[in-house]
Amino acid sequence: MLQLVQTINSYLSDYILIVLLVGTGLFFTFKTKFVQIRCFKEACKSFFSSINLNGGKNKSGLSSFQALATAIAAQVGTGNIVGACGAILIGGPGAIFWMWVIAFFGMATIYAEAVLAQETRIKDQDGKIHGGPVYYIKRAFPGKFGKFLATFFAVASILALGFMGAMVQSNSISETFKNATGLPVWVTGVAITFIAGLILIGGIQRIASVTEKLVPLMAILYLIGGLAVIIVRIKYIPETFSMIFRYAFNPQAMLGGSLGFALKTAISQGVKRGLFSNEAGMGSTPHAHAMANVKKPHDQGVVAMMGLFIDTFIVLTMTALVVISTLYAGNGILASGAAEGVSKTNMAQLAFSSVMGNTVGSIFVAVCLMFFAFSTILSWNFFGRVNVEYLFGKKAVIFYILIGLVFTFLGSILSNDLVWELTDMFNQLMVIPNVIALFALSALVVKSAKKK
Repeated sequence: MLQLVQTINSYLSDYILIVLLVGTGLFFTFKTKFVQIRCFKEACKSFFSSINLNGGKNKSGLSSFQALATAIAAQVGTGNIVGACGAILIGGPGAIFWMWVIAFFGMATIYAEAVLAQETRIKDQDGKIHGGPVYYIKRAFPGKFGKFLATFFAVASILALGFMGAMVQSNSISETFKNATGLPVWVTGVAITFIAGLILIGGIQRIASVTEKLVPLMAILYLIGGLAVIIVRIKYIPETFSMIFRYAFNPQAMLGGSLGFALKTAISQGVKRGLFSNEAGMGSTPHAHAMANVKKPHDQGVVAMMGLFIDTFIVLTMTALVVISTLYAGNGILASGAAEGVSKTNMAQLAFSSVMGNTVGSIFVAVCLMFFAFSTILSWNFFGRVNVEYLFGKKAVIFYILIGLVFTFLGSILSNDLVWELTDMFNQLMVIPNVIALFALSALVVKSAKKK
């Protein structure tokens, strides 16, 4: 099964995904006249003015910051630590450059997703807001084809986010805590599942109340630790950036093999892990942005861009600088290629431990990863819930939550490779119907960008 899923993923990430994600990002970048540059100052202003760690309960929907925090909670997860490490380990330091490229163009894509989520959201008789890709997919294609695409997306998102995605997050938490403290994985799994259950039962308002406080805390904690390592390794930072850019276009110098194979590996790792990290084009974060109470769709579109910027250009880049400056630069243990015993799950711990010491470094990464992954479990469960309610109605939600919690526990004790590959596959399958709808409704996005 692992080999089959890996084969499917290789075709998706090496060919289909590259064309779809880069093509979509380029299309909306030019159609919106580089909205990610033109409106970046506005995005920063909107982000900082909306920060509120106690947004309170809204009768309908969420505050703009609560929606952003819920989206960032989904984006800033294991992809920023374990995913980034996996991309570097397999694709070399140059994979980070391609993650940056995907993120830059992805800012225009995620603007489009947030705008369409706002444009197509609906309210039921109780005043409850419903929104997300299934709603703009059906707007784009009102007939049977639209219903098929929406159903395909809904099923893929439930599997990718609510079930398989939860397994990835809990697996990463349990593995890192086991490496750091020797704590049995099942103990960590029980604790994660129990706490997640208490929060998820409370619905989106409780999830948002947690994420609006947790996201700033976890980001600040990780950045402080990362800056401490960078200060100690400051003389290797120029070499670190040099390796990122050099191996982006000349990866065979580190990976070996032909230039074509090495370059394909570096780019595909950047695209695949970039998608898993920033989620632009995947159709996950629009579920959160649809809930925001804003004056016009453009307002949440620019806020959504800040979420991606924070995810990739700040948090993920911090991971990359720490890992490359400690393990690759200055004749690090990975300078000449892969080393025995180094994997994507322990790579960050080795990097931080090289400066902080084995105990402190391992525990620091474990705690940060716990925050990142746990917040993602909460947000992804909510995103899947929207699609469960769309397919099966409100009564099915409680069963979905319970099944999701079972997957959360199972992920903490099962093998890592298959879990990651399955999550990659369903994440990538979500992209296809989502991107088709984005293109079909591009006129709405352009109109919103022009109103600015």
